[in-house]
Amino acid sequence: MNTATSKAGRTQPMSEAEREARIKLAAAFRISHRLGWNDGINNHITMRVPDDNGCFLMNKRSLGWDEITASNLTKLDFAGTIQDDPNDSVGRAGLNFHTAILEARPEINCVLHVHQKAGVVISATDEGLKILDQNGCALLGKLAYHTFEGYASEHEEGERIIRELGDKYAMIMWNHGLLTVGRDVCEAFGYMRRLVDACETQERLYAMGVKVRAIPDAALERMKSEIAQRRGNQLFGGLEWDMFFRQAKRLDPSFMS
Repeated sequence: MNTATSKAGRTQPMSEAEREARIKLAAAFRISHRLGWNDGINNHITMRVPDDNGCFLMNKRSLGWDEITASNLTKLDFAGTIQDDPNDSVGRAGLNFHTAILEARPEINCVLHVHQKAGVVISATDEGLKILDQNGCALLGKLAYHTFEGYASEHEEGERIIRELGDKYAMIMWNHGLLTVGRDVCEAFGYMRRLVDACETQERLYAMGVKVRAIPDAALERMKSEIAQRRGNQLFGGLEWDMFFRQAKRLDPSFMS
């Protein structure tokens, strides 16, 4: 059993499983910031506490993603009650739909939401995302959409997001941004990598003002089938995540503190 000291100076017991989860989640924030998915204090990544399914971890409202560490993440229960430092504050909108997803889908342990610019651009188009390259094919059958309703801070909207997400792992929130979920951090991160890349590809192609070559429907169906057969029930994005995690430790291991 380890201990962690809160900002208020109180020492809280912490299991090894929670400590490892905190390190992985802090790494996800640092990597996402470096990739340009978030450059301020808004948006969230949440993760269920592995040995305490009634609680999850979330970033404080006041910290930039490049400032996140394992010890300054906030632990809450699903009623939104902060379990460590009562002086912490978290974003209400993120708290609303992140908790809704984690409660509704017990197999999901991580939720990632960003306002990455290309994602916002595609979310504001009538047609939404088009799968236009091989890497984007990882999203086939995995993508949902949610209509913009303003700040996602009402309980009823959380219920609609759950219903529209269904059993999928990625979502474009119209006129808003991007959302992915995963059974582990690596999976939510992996789907976000593919989603951001697909949005950036489409944005650049459209900006060129040229006729876009679509992938034939038959080829898309074949790719969808092949991907399902290869992946089976394995976590998506694990090997790539391991590479990014090693990179994060080399560049700045302070996120582990």
